[in-house]
Amino acid sequence: MSPLPLSISSQPCKNMSGELCSMRPLFGGAISTVFPQRFEDVSDIRQVPDHQEVFVDPSRDESLIFELLDFKTEVGDIGSASWFLNDLAREQDAEGFQLIEQSEVIETTGLSYRNIPAVATTAIGEMAISKGRQGREAQNLVRVYVANLRLKGVDTDVLVTTYEPILINPLSESADAVGSGLAVPASQSGKMPMCDVIKQSLSTFKVNDWNLFGSSA
Repeated sequence: MSPLPLSISSQPCKNMSGELCSMRPLFGGAISTVFPQRFEDVSDIRQVPDHQEVFVDPSRDESLIFELLDFKTEVGDIGSASWFLNDLAREQDAEGFQLIEQSEVIETTGLSYRNIPAVATTAIGEMAISKGRQGREAQNLVRVYVANLRLKGVDTDVLVTTYEPILINPLSESADAVGSGLAVPASQSGKMPMCDVIKQSLSTFKVNDWNLFGSSA
């Protein structure tokens, strides 16, 4: 799941599935990226922490999250996305966590700041997690894609995370929206698979205003 060369376009586009995508502003427009229009901004519904941007497709129980974190100096570049993926599993009290794939370190020249290079790694895992405050008896099996963009020039770790359900527990609140059992593959629903959603968001990720990162910039 290596990020593609960084490029940018402000025009809506259609992907291979025919799904309409568009440029989306993040963090007040300081960052922008492209992903399918079916993803709704969660901040229109409930409060989201200032360091996060969260988007969901309720009809498929899929989510896309952008997060700005202080740079983790104790975490090496090699396997950084895997480290964050493991951390997510711990935070969500996941069961059966399995790391499926991780990438090598990739330099992202389009995100360098003051000639200080930025790098990226990606990882894919599967885990059983519950929605909200539900207990383990309502866990769903999900595939999680994580990309870690390390903006060293501004001491920031950017996390891009997507969640894709594999098996919905009948006791989960997700079952009310999408039904229980095996999730219908995106390709069968005319939707862009989450592996491609995160690839697209990475390949079009752009910092428009480095002042977002405060004194570090």
